[in-house]
Amino acid sequence: MRIVLFIFSMCFLSIAHGQNLIAVQIYTDDQLLSLIAENKHLSQVVIDECQLVQDIEARALKAEMPSYQFLWGDMLAYGVCVKKDIKLGLHYMRLAADQGLVEGLEQIGRYYHVGKFMQVDLEQAIRFLKAAAAMNNLAAQMRLATIYHQGYGSPLDYPELYSQLHHAITDDKTIHKKISQLKRQLSMKMPSHVVDAAKIADYTN
Repeated sequence: MRIVLFIFSMCFLSIAHGQNLIAVQIYTDDQLLSLIAENKHLSQVVIDECQLVQDIEARALKAEMPSYQFLWGDMLAYGVCVKKDIKLGLHYMRLAADQGLVEGLEQIGRYYHVGKFMQVDLEQAIRFLKAAAAMNNLAAQMRLATIYHQGYGSPLDYPELYSQLHHAITDDKTIHKKISQLKRQLSMKMPSHVVDAAKIADYTN
């Protein structure tokens, strides 16, 4: 009798648990891009209890969607809901960057700059960050300005970056102050007439 009651109880709990499960819908491309821009993409996958792993993998591998390649790469690199594989993760991040995903370009450039997962390579860092900066990625622009201030990069690129920072828009007071500091540092590396011309020029897309 106890065995029958136990089996009945387990079946009841399984049904009740099943009723509490809510199927998670796959993210639209716009939703995922917003999550990536806010650096919430990995935490969202965890919040969704890893239910979308197969869908994410399919969109990264089969559909070759850059936003999903980036997400899949990040999941692999950090071992989120999948077995950690840094090399494969970087491969998919690079594929996303090669397709022009600005967040992918910025992240690969950042990793080359700080030596995350790979050796420091400032030449590669500048290449990826310049591409992201040209697409109005403020994080890339600010990091690039820091690298230029340290004496790396070509002086021929200073006016373009100065113009990008000059036209940058943010309501964050801390970031606004940092941009002003970076502009001031960058202006010290250029003649005043070049700085004036850079303020008028608009390299943004």
